[in-house]
Amino acid sequence: MYLQHFGLRELPFTLTPNTQFFCDLPGHREALNVLLVALAGGEGFIKITGEVGSGKTLLCRLLLNSLHGKQPYAYVANANLEPPALQRALASELGLPDTLATAELPRAIERQLLALARAGHPVVLIIDEAQALPDSSLESLRLFTNLETERGKLLQVVLFGQPELDTRLARPQLRQLRQRIAFSYCLPRLSLRQSNRYLQHRLDHAGWQHGRGFSRPAQAALHFFAVGTPRVLNLLSHKCLMLAYAGQRYRLRLRDVLHAASDTEATRPLQRALRQCLLLAAGLLSAGLALAFWTQP
Repeated sequence: MYLQHFGLRELPFTLTPNTQFFCDLPGHREALNVLLVALAGGEGFIKITGEVGSGKTLLCRLLLNSLHGKQPYAYVANANLEPPALQRALASELGLPDTLATAELPRAIERQLLALARAGHPVVLIIDEAQALPDSSLESLRLFTNLETERGKLLQVVLFGQPELDTRLARPQLRQLRQRIAFSYCLPRLSLRQSNRYLQHRLDHAGWQHGRGFSRPAQAALHFFAVGTPRVLNLLSHKCLMLAYAGQRYRLRLRDVLHAASDTEATRPLQRALRQCLLLAAGLLSAGLALAFWTQP
């Protein structure tokens, strides 16, 4: 809709995680370094957590890209799987036939992991949305990570999940798994400065040629409504570009952000809080003016 108007090669603020738009911010760089160092060290369990929309899936894809052609891996996107289904998904990723009986899966997986380890590397199992894994499946993963040779683990597991994963792992029944997590990292929210850098980086990568895209008030409002969450920044910024295109403008203004936020479900709690604060401030101002009027000589 607006690509030609702004002279962009592609949409800068899509919700689909695209590694080509990766912005090398401190939190995401630290998380990626934790992953690479832990995997290189042969650790059994690594955990990355973060709020919804904080960039976990993008990091997951960056990790997959870094492993491609260098180390065998298995990827499970749908984590809401009971042990038999999880084992079958892992077996499929490892290239085992779908005709294996459920009772044969654990032993077949073990043999395949051993064969791959002998070829040079352990298998990395990457699970997105890991907070959805049932307790029984988490325990099944723990048992698989017990498999090892004298040189190291046969299976390394990377869990990407929302903060609810930490809450679940804190329960006594999962203490054995919790003790196996050698490295973990929680993705922080973006600061205002990082949000501004993130927004301009995506515009520039898409081919933006009009200087700073968002005015400073617009940047501050975007950060406020998104609470430093990349996905919400993308959603609001896309709507701002549509509004600027409708007005045949190249500058993205505070008014655009306010309109975009009013049309976005994710910002409703903040909108209500902002209205309450404004009403309270107006009430206090009115009370102060009334008091000053009635008390003047």
